[in-house]
Amino acid sequence: MPIFEYKGLTRDGKNTKGVVDSENLRAARMKLKKDGIFVVSISDKKKSVQKKASSLRIRSASVPVKDLALMTRQLATLIKANVPLVDTLTAVSEQVENPILSEAIADCKNMVNEGLSLHKALSKYPNIFNNIYVSMAEAGEMSGTLDVILLRLAEFTESQADLRQRVTSAMTYPIIMLVVITLVIFGLFTSVLPKILSIFESFPDITLPWYTQVVSSISQVFVNHWYIFAGFIVISVLLFLNWKNSSEGRKTWDALSLKIPILGDIIRMVAVARFTRTLSTLLTGGVPMLNALDIVRNVVDNHVIALAVDEAKSNIAEGESIAGPLKKSGHFPPLVVHMVNIGEKTGDLENMLTLVADAYDFQVKSKVDSITSLLNPIMTLLIGVVVFIIVISIIVPMFELTSKLG
Repeated sequence: MPIFEYKGLTRDGKNTKGVVDSENLRAARMKLKKDGIFVVSISDKKKSVQKKASSLRIRSASVPVKDLALMTRQLATLIKANVPLVDTLTAVSEQVENPILSEAIADCKNMVNEGLSLHKALSKYPNIFNNIYVSMAEAGEMSGTLDVILLRLAEFTESQADLRQRVTSAMTYPIIMLVVITLVIFGLFTSVLPKILSIFESFPDITLPWYTQVVSSISQVFVNHWYIFAGFIVISVLLFLNWKNSSEGRKTWDALSLKIPILGDIIRMVAVARFTRTLSTLLTGGVPMLNALDIVRNVVDNHVIALAVDEAKSNIAEGESIAGPLKKSGHFPPLVVHMVNIGEKTGDLENMLTLVADAYDFQVKSKVDSITSLLNPIMTLLIGVVVFIIVISIIVPMFELTSKLG
């Protein structure tokens, strides 16, 4: 028999709550009425538990950035058209295709309908709406320019999604090529080579060239001890990830990653682009500078650059410039420092930061494209060299064997 949870009032007006078992909701209400309880709310306990579990699942989930950007633009459009906020959230929750985001917006609508502000409702879903999003929404609500702020936020989210997609797309092909090359080489050494080299073992009077002997030895190691290599690789990766995720390991890795040739430049440019665009977006949205820097330090995703942001915050708190600590860190290019300095002096810091962000977004794309175009022939050459060595290691002794048999 179903069990129902209820909240109600007794005959003397006191609040009461509990559970009651009955055939259906109507019968449960009648049963409570006979007991002198005025029902305020009642629901199926099993469904209530399922709803809470679903809410917990949604709050711990995340959504693609492109879906979030599209939803934000829809919010901005409806609010700009003077549609009431609750109606806006209702319409957007029904329009959004992503089920997790749709359910989150629907829940936010219920919270707003109960009197909670939008930014506080959004903050209940930190995996979907980060600090930047919540802070911008709060600034928009306080200034009465929520539609403008949300539109700006949509543009910011779209630019971040575009930057991430550029880097990911550019690196996908080289990674696939590297995996294919590794599998091909492994297959040659463990399957093809042993069968061919076994032919020469039947002719002990043939002296194999040194390079054929080396290839044969490598092949035997792969065939007989592959599990050692596999275990070593797995353990090494796990140890590295464990170290990298530790506090000291993260600091060391972030510092080292900036010094890696070519890759370090890309990491730095991505961090600078994130820093400038995020700070510009927050300041334009009316978020105070100190609060904005608190948020930005977590966006750059690099401990070394985050320390420079912390120093900049300390400088501003003492009434000084933001450009000084950025220059002192050595991780912000002179152009960035110069533009920030000009922006502070002219009172146009937000626009200057946007210009820098646009420039570095373009530089990241150009750099990644050039590296990708360089990696492709290098990897093709690499697999060509490996195959050439293997072929030579087989053909030369094969000619010798043929001449002796002939």
